[in-house]
Amino acid sequence: MPSTPKYDNSLLPGIIITLIGSIFFSTKAVLVKLAFNKTQVDAVSLLAVRMLFSLPFYIGAAWVAGTRKDNVKLTRTQWWYIIGLGLFGYYLSSLLDFMGLKYISAGLERLILFLYPSFAVLINVFLFKEKISRLQQVALFLTYAGIAIAYIGELTFNFDTPGFFLGSLLIFLCSITFAVYTAGSGRVIPSVGVVKYTAYVLLASTTGVFVHFIIAGRYDVFHNTSSDFIWYGLLLGIVATVIPSFLISWGMKKIGSNNVAIISSIGPVSTILQAYILLGEPISVVQIIGTVLVVVGVLLIGWKFRKPEK
Repeated sequence: MPSTPKYDNSLLPGIIITLIGSIFFSTKAVLVKLAFNKTQVDAVSLLAVRMLFSLPFYIGAAWVAGTRKDNVKLTRTQWWYIIGLGLFGYYLSSLLDFMGLKYISAGLERLILFLYPSFAVLINVFLFKEKISRLQQVALFLTYAGIAIAYIGELTFNFDTPGFFLGSLLIFLCSITFAVYTAGSGRVIPSVGVVKYTAYVLLASTTGVFVHFIIAGRYDVFHNTSSDFIWYGLLLGIVATVIPSFLISWGMKKIGSNNVAIISSIGPVSTILQAYILLGEPISVVQIIGTVLVVVGVLLIGWKFRKPEK
């Protein structure tokens, strides 16, 4: 008589951590839109202030990771991976995202940006030869169907907005660069460690942001712009960057980058609600239906993962 399949519930902490990190990350679009609406700050300057406030935390994390007894010296290849992924994930991707949010709503930004899980899965399949499980296929279908339905109204409202196509293109490119970061992180984290990887990759991206800001020469922003943008930069740096970056990296280590990419689809649900409350962006019955599908997809991923075969 065949044995009953066993399930591994030890992945539940990774699922919960990933969900929390995704919700924190989802505050970014709303905070950026609020900063643009209430101040005259440009995308590069806002991004620089964001990274300025997050920098001390990553320097501290890098120091802690370097002083641990189990600390392993990084190879040259690992250094190049970290620098490259940092520039893709939190410099280029964030820059494209901030620039795109100048032209489109926070809700539409989430729709386009959350193409990245499918890109990340495809990268893992074709580049790293991973297989997609039946559960992942179903969850992807439900989450993407939910996202598409939830944003039908959003697309209708914003189609004639000036800069609509440019903003859409920028966010689309952002989703590709972030997919590269997500897929690559899942490969590097197991050998480097969560804290060390997250700290170093954010330090690399921060360097890219600061160099860009210096070259852009927008120093007058600190004199001619409302000081409110400093507070938005603080919130972006701590709530929407430091906390979720460590949570998501830890989640990748526990449940893998494919599952993180799928579970992170809860982000648009959170963004819809935040944009409705804080930005006055419309929400409809269609969006609610889509939201339910997204939640079902996320719950499907979290419900009793099959224990991997040895």
